[in-house]
Amino acid sequence: MTLPPSPEGTPPDAAGPVAAEPVRLGSAPGRWVVLATVLASGMAMLDASAVNVALPSIGRDLGAGLAGLQWTLSGYTLALASLVLLGGALGDRYGRRRVFLVGVVWFAVASLGCGLAQTPAQLVGLRVLQGVGGALLTPGSLAIIQSAFAPADRPRAIGAWSAFGGIAGLAGPVLGGFLVDAVSWRWVFLINAPLAVVVVLVAVRHVPESRDPGRTGRFDALGAGWGALALAGVTYALIAAGDGPGHPQVWLAAAVGGLAGTAFVVRERRAPEPMLPTAVFASREFTGANLSTFAVYAALGGFSFFLVLQLQTVLGYSATAAGAAMIPSIVVLSLLSARAGALAQRTGARLPMTLGPLVAAAGVLWLSRVGPSSSYWSGVLPGSLVSGLGLALLVAPLTATVLGAAPDHLAGVASGVNNAVARAGQLLAVAALPVCVGLSGDDYADPAALSSGFSTAMAVCAGLMTIGAAVAWWSVRPDALRA
Repeated sequence: MTLPPSPEGTPPDAAGPVAAEPVRLGSAPGRWVVLATVLASGMAMLDASAVNVALPSIGRDLGAGLAGLQWTLSGYTLALASLVLLGGALGDRYGRRRVFLVGVVWFAVASLGCGLAQTPAQLVGLRVLQGVGGALLTPGSLAIIQSAFAPADRPRAIGAWSAFGGIAGLAGPVLGGFLVDAVSWRWVFLINAPLAVVVVLVAVRHVPESRDPGRTGRFDALGAGWGALALAGVTYALIAAGDGPGHPQVWLAAAVGGLAGTAFVVRERRAPEPMLPTAVFASREFTGANLSTFAVYAALGGFSFFLVLQLQTVLGYSATAAGAAMIPSIVVLSLLSARAGALAQRTGARLPMTLGPLVAAAGVLWLSRVGPSSSYWSGVLPGSLVSGLGLALLVAPLTATVLGAAPDHLAGVASGVNNAVARAGQLLAVAALPVCVGLSGDDYADPAALSSGFSTAMAVCAGLMTIGAAVAWWSVRPDALRA
């Protein structure tokens, strides 16, 4: 069953120029569009990954326990996952560039607040606000690429976006570690302000406006509320279970999350203009690619959270060294990710979307052996290289398949769904894995306690990668994306 074709053209918009003529990747306008979207999404990815390496320093400085550190990550991811659909829908309706710019400014202001936080509660609250900004800018960056570029250039443009965004995500721990050791963890957040200024200047001048002319009715605020409450309830239950799963608040939060999730599904099926149009799931490829995304990004969330803690707490790495340990992945991703997008056009998307998670799983399994006596060269480096190769094979074809399975006029919704699924996977993994491996309280600072759960957590992450590969093989056509 296929989705209805998208309408041709876009009405004029007072906020800026309309993307009536598609831009080409090799042209000057195309390069400006890629620059603006890469800088913005890279800013969000860099910040999200840099915070991982700063967690031990944040815990010591603010007196936070393991639950506080989990919420430092999960508060941001919760807001992002809950509202990224809202961000995509707002962009489709009011202008993708306009909403994108609002998100960039919001993100920068919230980042400044995070850098000035004095207590764990303040930091978590400001991280939630930062996630709201991320929910506005992240789907907009990808939807702008999908709507601005000619169809023949989209896979390569998405490959470039994925490559540079992935590099920013992996460079985050390196930069974050350097800032933590050289200055303070606060600069992990404060550095976003100058980056945001550059994004705004480039986007205002060079990024064309686009929107979905069919989305003009009342906004589905109730659907957004139910979705946010569902994720918040489940996340709170998982993190609170670390202090004992029998506490009443754990089961109450889980019940609230489950009921809100049910209400969200019912609402989106019945709303006259839903935030999440169920028509996008008529495509087996769209549904399967998002299920694969959930499994793979859950693995990435858990893998990143545990590995950085293991390197610092058990192996005694500084924050800078822990971040630099993943540089080989950055190199592999930068060299191969854009090429993987072009490769998918020749081989079809199913092959790289299946092989990528399997290769990454092998790398994660290798890293699961990292312990107190491990050396970098035999313990960390091989796993880093292999996992980076797997991600390079996967990311661009996965993103292009999700967007290609939806009509152009729903580009913002498709991007929002995929981002929401990815962030929800990361959110639930960070919340659930410590509970599953028996960690709580100050265990993240105890080498013996942390190391005992690390191997199990990494094995679970490898299993999730394998599930993602199996789903991709089952759901994606062999010729998807093939030119």
